[in-house]
Amino acid sequence: MDDSDEPLLPVWRANLTVLTREVGAATRLARMMTFSASYLKLMLAGQREFNMEFVRGVEAVTGLPAGWMDTVHEEHDIPANAREAIDNETPLARFRGTAHPARKKSVLRPPEPIFGQPGNPRRVEDESFDAEAHRRQAHFRKVRDLAVQDVRRLERYLAHPPVELNVVRAKVEDVMAAAELEDTLHADLAGRLEQIEKHRHLLMRHVEKLQALLVRLGEGE
Repeated sequence: MDDSDEPLLPVWRANLTVLTREVGAATRLARMMTFSASYLKLMLAGQREFNMEFVRGVEAVTGLPAGWMDTVHEEHDIPANAREAIDNETPLARFRGTAHPARKKSVLRPPEPIFGQPGNPRRVEDESFDAEAHRRQAHFRKVRDLAVQDVRRLERYLAHPPVELNVVRAKVEDVMAAAELEDTLHADLAGRLEQIEKHRHLLMRHVEKLQALLVRLGEGE
């Protein structure tokens, strides 16, 4: 962690606790930040540190004023728009950063080349490897975020379909009541309705699990 961040970390953690005090708020905020709820709870419990990039991201995603997280607040200090964004899980910006603090730079320096000798070529290889690793990590975050976005869109569609299942059921039952149907056909229609409802709930569980797995991929970044 940057030395300049250390004095603010307790303040940031206290404000995160205030923002997520309501039931389910931690899970909603974690999804808004494309983090897993379990990782955010570790941050709240003091078992994971986090950086200023993450804090500024919380402000942007929830609509909090810039710098709001740097001063201790109570629950009544939360702006209405930020509370509404968390309650409805409607991010106002997209966070593509990370919460992991940067490692402190070592105070030790490698030996300088002697008498004008060229530097260690291994160092150049290491720098190239680091740049490639960073490029791959950035690409991973991009494709993961796009996948999570589409999975969430599917989850919202399943939760709020264009035609509610109970409306469909009522209309099909009207047809069944108006027609003189054989017992086998009547049972078949009723069974189809039951299977649609059953598999809709099953599909919702699979989509929620898929979303949780995708978000969890970012925990070790």
